[in-house]
Amino acid sequence: MSELKLSCEAVRRVEETCEKFNNDPGELISILHECQNNLGYLPEAVQRIIARKLGIPVSKVYGVVTFYSFFSMTPKGKNPVSVCLGTACYVRGSDKVLEEFKRVLGIDVGETTPDGKFSLDCLRCVGACGLAPVATIGEKVYGRLNPSDIRKIVSEFDD
Repeated sequence: MSELKLSCEAVRRVEETCEKFNNDPGELISILHECQNNLGYLPEAVQRIIARKLGIPVSKVYGVVTFYSFFSMTPKGKNPVSVCLGTACYVRGSDKVLEEFKRVLGIDVGETTPDGKFSLDCLRCVGACGLAPVATIGEKVYGRLNPSDIRKIVSEFDD
């Protein structure tokens, strides 16, 4: 695992979150959710603090973080992009939409652009099958996508 230094403030926030849940190992998922909401992701250093505070092995924390796709060990971009690869979307071409996002953003799935503006992920269902293929950027859903739409959509996020 990589070496990452956390600020004193970040360490304090993680410890306070654990204490808020009474350092209860049964609250691990809730603690992870809150820490990720506060910090944006769950690097190794955060996982080690949580394990120490809860009195559980780091491997248990790591296992939960890597099992659930919601959790991330890498920072997400300001505008997280998720392309649906569920059956309806895939049949209607979401694989081509994903490839175009990769090309336009210059990153692969699981990566973040160097400027921190976008990150790219896939998910299994957005729940908007009637609009397939679908992608989300932040909370906004884009439906009936074609690869030719992607450059224009990305340009909406230029500051």
